[in-house]
Amino acid sequence: MATREMVGRGGSLPGAMRSKGLGNKIIDDDSWKPSSVVVVVAADRGNMISSFNDDVLLNILRRLSPAPHYALVCKRWMRLHGQLRLSIKVHDWRFLESGRMLFRFPNLTDVDLSLACSCIVTSSSSTPRGENNNKQSSSAAILLTHQGLTVQLGYDAVDPSSIERCIEAQQLSPAQLDKGLKLLADAYPGLQRLCVVDVRRDSYFGRRKTRITSMSAAAAPAEVPEEEEIKDLREAVKKKKKKPAAAAGEEEEAEEEEEEEEEEETAGIARIAQNCRLLQELELYQCTDETLRAVSACKNLQIVRLIGSVTGFYHCTFTDIGLTIMSQSFRRLVKLELSGCEASYEGISAIGKCCLMLEELTLSNKGFYEGWVAALSFLTCLKTLRLEGCKQIDRNPGPVQLLGRCSAIERLHLERCDLRDRAGFNALLTVCSVVKELEFQDCWGLEDETLSLAANCKRVKLLGLEGCSLVTTSGVDTLVQAFRDLQRLRVTFCDNIRDSELSPALCDRVLTLKEFSWRPDTKSVLAAGLAGTGVGQRGGRFFRRA
Repeated sequence: MATREMVGRGGSLPGAMRSKGLGNKIIDDDSWKPSSVVVVVAADRGNMISSFNDDVLLNILRRLSPAPHYALVCKRWMRLHGQLRLSIKVHDWRFLESGRMLFRFPNLTDVDLSLACSCIVTSSSSTPRGENNNKQSSSAAILLTHQGLTVQLGYDAVDPSSIERCIEAQQLSPAQLDKGLKLLADAYPGLQRLCVVDVRRDSYFGRRKTRITSMSAAAAPAEVPEEEEIKDLREAVKKKKKKPAAAAGEEEEAEEEEEEEEEEETAGIARIAQNCRLLQELELYQCTDETLRAVSACKNLQIVRLIGSVTGFYHCTFTDIGLTIMSQSFRRLVKLELSGCEASYEGISAIGKCCLMLEELTLSNKGFYEGWVAALSFLTCLKTLRLEGCKQIDRNPGPVQLLGRCSAIERLHLERCDLRDRAGFNALLTVCSVVKELEFQDCWGLEDETLSLAANCKRVKLLGLEGCSLVTTSGVDTLVQAFRDLQRLRVTFCDNIRDSELSPALCDRVLTLKEFSWRPDTKSVLAAGLAGTGVGQRGGRFFRRA
């Protein structure tokens, strides 16, 4: 377009002639190329943009799409793009350890290191980066994924113990973790969100085992001859006479050495807690009591997710001791998720007494001891309670008459839970009797009799049933009639609920609801979708007899 306008206006271009008669005639010549004009225009535009300072150009780049590719234009634009980037998910730990991430993205507030800590190996040429890594075969290509974690397994990983050893071999060493976290803490004091895997559990438990074995070896009586015993006693008496103070202070020195070792183990995470005062969201994998003690200096945390043991991956857990330390430090918690821990009444009650702003609590996987349901009454501001993957709610919740109430709870969500224990389920509904939203998703053992226990929750306005194959139409009808304030009903993929079994009372009640979602039978939904296509009929259209 630029060339035609310049020629039409009589501009002089090499290899072009002025108009003769009615038309314009351009003589083909190798000296004239349209690309030269485009280059000149692009150069002029580049000179115009180069006159802007960094602040003006940053203001322009902020208004572009969320995922721009302008960082590839030049080094200056790449540097400015790094200043605008606030979140990152690191896949290679060397990117952090080498300092390239700190130079490339100086203003990060959200850092996810979970994939880099696990040392994912996806190519045959790459090798694990930990110090205690075992060499795997170059042809190994078995990937194991669970809850966002992906690791590569060898062909010899056939049982849980061998899988755990393979995962431990691919993780970082404690020294590498501490070094990287120290660099992160010093470079980003304004960090607001962090996701990391604590790989120091192996060294901690290994140190504990060595201490126990050394103590047992020292305490065990040794069989020595009498003459040698007499010589040892004489030498010991002489040493006590010469250095009585040194012998008395040996125990204190040993305790100081143990404390120094524990401080060294938690140096990286402790540095994060000390320097990053604005940290608001924390996600910890392989969490232990020592990890919670290390991050206790974070006073402004609002969202915390703690993952201890993961079945098939690793076994390390945190107990009521760590929850008590956490509750006394994280007093501004709003959302908390606990998974794979060993908690009981003491830990949950400590959270309720100290974390007065907690509004959402998620408990997943097994590990909770008896009596923890009674501690939910201490959570005075709790609005949402989620139970995910709980194989048993509470074996011994205590007398129902002595259970307290969650006065502010509004939503109770149970997903993939085993509800065959009616005593624990009844205790949970008693504590959450003022709930307004009750949802069940893929729960085992949820029959009509078990579902009828929810009739004590008189304030329910939303009832959701998804994947509950044992619930029948009569059970839903009875529960809907018990909820006088019900406004929304969602029934999805419940195979024992039939449209033909709906009672007139339930149909009349449905007309008064504000929201009604009804897809109970998966077979009927499939048949409605295939209607008129000829698929699903006996014989089909391709197997008719002549």
